Amino acid sequence: MKATAVHGRNLREDEDSGRDELTAVQAALAAEHAAVYGYGVVGGRIAGDRRKEAQAAYDGHRARRDALRREVRDLGGTPRAAAAAYELPFPVPDAAAAARLAAELEDRLAAVYADLVRSGGAARRKEAAAALREAAVRAVRWRGSGVAFPGLVERAVAATPSGAASASAGAL
Repeated sequence: MKATAVHGRNLREDEDSGRDELTAVQAALAAEHAAVYGYGVVGGRIAGDRRKEAQAAYDGHRARRDALRREVRDLGGTPRAAAAAYELPFPVPDAAAAARLAAELEDRLAAVYADLVRSGGAARRKEAAAALREAAVRAVRWRGSGVAFPGLVERAVAATPSGAASASAGAL
């Protein structure tokens, strides 16, 4: 079957673009599920003076997760469910480790949202860029320093303790 050109693009390119966008939105949803779980751990270990910051991040990630569920449905997909539990990238026995975990969560979210910026349509791209910016700002607050280009794959891989990003569904 031959694809018909529409405004310089053919229908097959539009279909591929829609699948890429759905895949990127599903990845963002999975990352938000992991962030909500991770911030539950952070909230249980973080010192009192930073607990409000952790609660605000938790609430923000829950809201983004819920919005992404709706977006997946709008794109014709079935939203992926959260895992029952997630493997933490390192032990979190105290407040310092909880702050490192929060920064790690935000770094990973920035990488996922950078992918969504690349794959999304105009409106979704704008929202993904805002989410990337928010994740980068939160990462700086938790870590105390920033990176030149938040969301780059090289940064996400270098930030993991093992030096390799985990691809398993139950890993943060």
